[in-house]
Amino acid sequence: MNFAEKLKKGRKEKGWSQEELAKKLFVSRQSVSKWENGRFF
Repeated sequence: MNFAEKLKKGRKEKGWSQEELAKKLFVSRQSVSKWENGRFF
């Protein structure tokens, strides 16, 4: 399992939306989406 898969799995286990996770990490929702899809740059 790579980082993108772990991130998405962990977020869903917590019941958080991408928007909620983004706010906790002080990033945009688009950043979370990119990370979950394996696009880091």
